[in-house]
Formats: sequence, structure tokens, C-alpha cells
Amino acid sequence: MVHDHDQHDQRDQRVGGTSAWTRRAFLGAAIAGSVAAPVWARQQAPQIPPYEPRDWSGQDPVTYPDRDIIALDPRFRRYVLFNTPIKRLHIGTLWAEGPAWNGVGRYLVWSDIPNNVQLRWIQDDGRVTVFRSPSGHSNGNTFDHEGRQISCEHGGRRVARYEQNGDVTVIADRFDGKRLNSPNDAVVHPDGSIWFTDPPYGIRGDYEGFRADSETPPAVYRVDPQSGQVALVSDEPGGPNGLCFSPDYTKLYVADTGRGREIRVWDVDGTSLRNGRRHAALRAPGTDTPVAADGVRCDVDGNVWAGAGEGVLIVAPDGDTIGAIRLPERCANVCFGGTRRNRLFMTASQSLYSVYVGVLGAGIA
Repeated sequence: MVHDHDQHDQRDQRVGGTSAWTRRAFLGAAIAGSVAAPVWARQQAPQIPPYEPRDWSGQDPVTYPDRDIIALDPRFRRYVLFNTPIKRLHIGTLWAEGPAWNGVGRYLVWSDIPNNVQLRWIQDDGRVTVFRSPSGHSNGNTFDHEGRQISCEHGGRRVARYEQNGDVTVIADRFDGKRLNSPNDAVVHPDGSIWFTDPPYGIRGDYEGFRADSETPPAVYRVDPQSGQVALVSDEPGGPNGLCFSPDYTKLYVADTGRGREIRVWDVDGTSLRNGRRHAALRAPGTDTPVAADGVRCDVDGNVWAGAGEGVLIVAPDGDTIGAIRLPERCANVCFGGTRRNRLFMTASQSLYSVYVGVLGAGIA
């Protein structure tokens, strides 16, 4: 979720002023439904052209299939819908993060960290409203199994829960008697526990929080649902960022935007983690340029969808990067939502984007 600030300054390799995302393109996905791609298409897919600027106003139609939804592996073709475009739903944030879908209210909430507000996109009419101001310079958001919003706040260096009556409950703000750094992203487990990451990005300056000294090392934590005890479950990642569970909650994925710049995965063993390992090291498609995942979410098939570089990269359960969604801005976070949870929402720098996909999101928010 919040990012390595050095990452902001590193731009992906460029060709002629546009992103050099070139690799094997999807072709069979141009055929809707379950119709198989022709044999020649499966044997040799053409190179995709560099990213080209497009009209995001919605006034000029997009030719189907959308050229910026790209299969890098045949396994991704099943998730590409032939007749749907990437849409920009809002522009105007300074740095957008933390999208979370509220199924009852049928709205998406997300954070604009520097502006210290949370925004809400309402599905019924597409309006965007200020949802919470000030927001404590919130970053990651999610909802628990009772529909309560949980936010990671840089300003208060805490994880907070907004109760149904409007009260605010502090879930975690200290560990071992010391203040947390700047909680970044949170997910909930069916047992009621809350798992969150705590890198120092929000206290490095006064733009996305308040400059302060770090009192604890970067880490991943679990909050017990009965006792409220905060337990450190891993301090392996140098910059623990976005995180998500696998669909069956047997694995936990964490985006590391520290020195590792990789997606790591652990086996969930009750209240602890074991067997930490690299799941994927991402690169901009068609280049050897490394890109770090920021926010991550799983679909019901176990693929990890990661905001990374100028778009989204999709990683199969075996760690292969199988697909990409190109955007004109650096993408931080993603989440699944919509009435059927088959709509991918993407917070990218100054904008909010969405696209329908051929798979449902795992989890609840």
C-alpha cells in the first residue's frame, strides 16, 4: 500500500515517450466465452505495441478487445472479457491507495493519503463523495465480517475500526510497549483476527503523515479477536506493504517493497506463519526492469493481482506472471468489488479505474 518512496522516482523503461510493455500479447481472448483460440494463435502470438495514450473521458469508444488487457500466458485468457473496457471513474487525488468494497452499501471507499481524506465511489450513479475527512492520513482499508470498516492510519500510527454507531476503536497502535510505525494494509481472517503490515513509509516525512522516529522494526502483525493482543508474525520483509490471504486462508501473501522488492508467501499455521519464501519477483512486461508490487488481492482461483508499476500484474499460484493491465499512471492498490465481485478496482496515483474480469475476487473486501 504505501510505497517505497524511492520507487516513486523510478520510472519504467520508456520507448518513444510511452511505457515499453512489450511481450507476447493475448489473441485468443478476443473470442468471447469458452470458444478456443485458433491453433495458429496459440502457437505464435504477436508482439504487443508500446502503450499509447487514450481518451479517458468516455467520449471516444474503445475498440474491443481492450488493447491494454494483455495475456502474457495462455492461462490468463479465460479471465479476459472480450467486450469490456478499462474505465477511469475519478481523477483528482494526489496519491490514491486502499480501495475496499462495501457490498451492503454498494460503494467503494479509498484513501487519498496526502489530502487526508477518504473518498467513496457509489455504484448506483457513479458519484464520488468525500467519505471521511480528516482520515488520519489513512492508507489501506478493508471491511470485517460484520461490515465494519478497518483503516490503517499513518497519522495516528494505528489500525482503527469504525463501529456501526460511529465510534472508533483502536485495534492496534503499539507493540511491546512501543509505537507502531505507520500501519499500511490490513486483512481479516474468518476467525475474526486482523492481520496488518507496518512499514515506516508514513513517518519518513510530513506529506503522508507526520515525520517521526521509528520505534519498532518493519513487521507483519496479527491481532487476536478475543484478547486484542498484538503478535508479531513475521519480520522477514524489509518493507511489508500490501497483503492478502489465499482463497482457502492457508497462505498469506505480502508485497515487500524493501530491499527484496518481491511478493513473499507463508503457510498459515493457526495463529502463526511458517515456511516464508519468495512467490514472485515482478518485471515490467517485455523488459528486464524490476517493478515492486504495492497492494495485492487474490481471486477465487488463487491468482494474485498486484498493483505494480504502471498497471496491474497477475501472478498464477505457481508464481508465473500470466497477465497485465496497463494504465497511464503508477498503480498502487487493487480490490475486487461490484455486485458480483467480478469488477477489479485500481487506485493509481491521481485516479480510480475499473475493469470487469472473468473471475471473482476472494475474501470479503
